[in-house]
Amino acid sequence: MTGLNIPADRNYAEADDVQLADWAKDDTEAFGELYTRYIKKIYNYVYYRTGNHHDAEDLTSRVFYRALAHITNYQDRGVPFSAWLYRIAHNLVANWHRDRDRRKIIPLDDYITSDGGSNIPESATESQEETEFLLKSIQDLPEDRQQLLILKFVERLSNAEIGEIMDRTEGAIKSLYHRTLLSLRGYMDQTNDESGASNKGDAQAESEEESPPRRRRFGL
Repeated sequence: MTGLNIPADRNYAEADDVQLADWAKDDTEAFGELYTRYIKKIYNYVYYRTGNHHDAEDLTSRVFYRALAHITNYQDRGVPFSAWLYRIAHNLVANWHRDRDRRKIIPLDDYITSDGGSNIPESATESQEETEFLLKSIQDLPEDRQQLLILKFVERLSNAEIGEIMDRTEGAIKSLYHRTLLSLRGYMDQTNDESGASNKGDAQAESEEESPPRRRRFGL
């Protein structure tokens, strides 16, 4: 980055990500604004995938170092700039797991109580209980399906954005999402039946009135 001929009146705070990414090709202050916007989200994502703060801090630093090194190659493909950062993070975390020949993932119940959990958008679930239920219900799924649901319901990314991160087509993400929801359906029905029976202890526990709202929330 040359740092030459940079206009003094650039409003970094009000510029959108695409504009900042373009400026960042020769303007470190523009990249600094992108860093400020996404450091916490990327750190939370990496922490969830690795399970410890030390590696999360190290890998997050690498994400932004790599992003800075390759910002000149970034092209707007119609999806948010954040998808590009998540893709870098995804690749680094995948390498981290391969290098250690293990898949250490923190309990999802711990994730929801971490700093990352406090930033879950209210629109993602109707309540904290809904979010905890979602995270608890997916902890036995394969890693790619866990990642898909976390990106969709916690990070609130679109199928196109998730496809960018996971290196799959939007159609493949839709298909994986459908199969994943089918896997969750039995778990949700069983949990609703068990909790309803224990709390009510009468015929109303067998009713479908309790489960539809929660199932509709997750597309079931």
